[in-house]
Amino acid sequence: MICLITLSARAQEVDTARYEGTTLSNIDYHHGQLRPAVGVHARQIMRASREHPQTADYYGWTYNHAPNMVYWNDEFFVQYLSNPVGEHIPPGQSYLITSEDGKEWGEPRVIFPVYPIPDGYKKNGQEKIAEDLSSVMHQRMGFYVSSGDKLLVLGYYGIAMDEHDSPNDGKGIGRVVREIYPNGSFGPIFFIRYNKSWDQSLSEYPFYKESEDEEFVQACKELLSKPLMMQQWVEEQDRDDPLIPLQEQFKAFSYYHLPDDRVVGWWKHALTSMSLDGGKTWEYHPLRAPGFVNKNAKIWGQRTSDGRYATAYNPSEFRWPLAVSTSDDGLVYDDLLLIHGEISTMRYGGNYKSYGPQYVRGILDENGTPPDGKMWVTYSVNKEDIWVASIPVPITPTADSHADEKFDDLPDGEELKNWNIYDLVQAPVQIENLEGDKWLALKDEDPYDYARVERIIPATKNLETTFTVKPGQNEHGMLQVEFQNAKGSPAVRLIFDENGELKAKAGYRYRKLADYEAGKEYKINVRLIPDERSYIVNINDDKESRLIFYAPVHEFERIMFRTGEQRYFPTPESPAANHEDLEDPGKQIPEAAFYIKGLKTNTF
Repeated sequence: MICLITLSARAQEVDTARYEGTTLSNIDYHHGQLRPAVGVHARQIMRASREHPQTADYYGWTYNHAPNMVYWNDEFFVQYLSNPVGEHIPPGQSYLITSEDGKEWGEPRVIFPVYPIPDGYKKNGQEKIAEDLSSVMHQRMGFYVSSGDKLLVLGYYGIAMDEHDSPNDGKGIGRVVREIYPNGSFGPIFFIRYNKSWDQSLSEYPFYKESEDEEFVQACKELLSKPLMMQQWVEEQDRDDPLIPLQEQFKAFSYYHLPDDRVVGWWKHALTSMSLDGGKTWEYHPLRAPGFVNKNAKIWGQRTSDGRYATAYNPSEFRWPLAVSTSDDGLVYDDLLLIHGEISTMRYGGNYKSYGPQYVRGILDENGTPPDGKMWVTYSVNKEDIWVASIPVPITPTADSHADEKFDDLPDGEELKNWNIYDLVQAPVQIENLEGDKWLALKDEDPYDYARVERIIPATKNLETTFTVKPGQNEHGMLQVEFQNAKGSPAVRLIFDENGELKAKAGYRYRKLADYEAGKEYKINVRLIPDERSYIVNINDDKESRLIFYAPVHEFERIMFRTGEQRYFPTPESPAANHEDLEDPGKQIPEAAFYIKGLKTNTF
């Protein structure tokens, strides 16, 4: 406590980044009761599966974490590390996934394979002796694009003698590098930096200077000359490595440049400092950015395409929700908006597996600029599945106008630009063609998660909304439709249930509105009146019902469609980690599909 007070007092004396907004996250809710940034598309790009590895990584490994991202040669690249079950438990390797558009992602490919440790090896400070032991990977930096436009991918082979031994203690093997070629193939693996405690004669790969590719060698030398690049290596390198400008063990460095070339640095716990010389030295000892809430999880900062700034992080003592804060000048942040407010069911237990969307990383200025101008980030959920989210710029929580969208009338590729989507490998969200018309399809064959879409609208008291749903079946699956306020609190829920009934939540109970059939269109009109705490539902311009809100709200800002029941686990009282698998983590269920033709909203 004394340390925190000292840091806070110090923060008032220096020109440092700070949060001056009034919005805080409520960790009793997975979404923190935060208003979403409009138009965020969150996509699961790798869903772990031990039972069906061909749908995941072909290995069936279930600890997947610490992704990094780059945009190069008109393509997105995500690299992440992986272990069979838990953190710091070997073997370990790293994967690469690519996408041309950020929507469709390829299969994971091993970029750095399992690295064996010689039998008999003894790590400094450890009593155990290696026997049938492999390395684990631990890298805070994934990519570097050279001035000659070469894409280097990097990893770090650390040594963990047991599940509690740290692989990033400066006593590992070293950092490896290889080139990714424009055709998607990989160059050979080299070491670019060894730990001095490692016997280099035992190395499986040569040193980078032994490469016959002079351009590759020059790209490596260029990387080694960049102080800001080297600062990302601090935890894994020797504690006195001269390449590291700030050698204290502040973790998970990210940074951005201000217009006057000052560099703002960020570390875990929302620690921050500033450099006037490109990262060679730092103006003050990193301190907790005043007003920021963040614990032992990564924080990502960047300049956005509109010339403003954004930080993405978990604004709590837990690893949920994932949020973004914005700033005009890169120093004063004044809002807090939702990126990812769902916590998937953790299917597989493991060492140090914590709940939530976490360890967020974006794209460095030097590592490419996607043409859409969006802010792109990658992260893991539950240290199990790998995700990517795109956030439209300017980043805003407000909608300019009411919805008036028939998807078939909108330009291809722009149908969902005003929608927030939660899109999974086994519960995809996409535009599909049905009998010549474009519909929004929500499909679901994930027994432990759901597809979800949301439309933000201007704050409206008396709201009228009309949408058309076509169920693909009526004997399994469900679609829930909620009308929510700015904090995500629903007042009304309509449900196409698994028994072929369209019903409404009425307090503890449900009221049946109609039966529904597979393949038939249902035009639903809802008029909501908060002052009367009531609403009127009309189905196919025929059957009308008047009902009471099951929870009160003053006004509406969000309309949400979801193919499953709302989750409430984990809570702040849940165990910090989970070591147990679900009873049937690889369970498979029949696919359910629901199609939405469009949405129209207005006030009355």
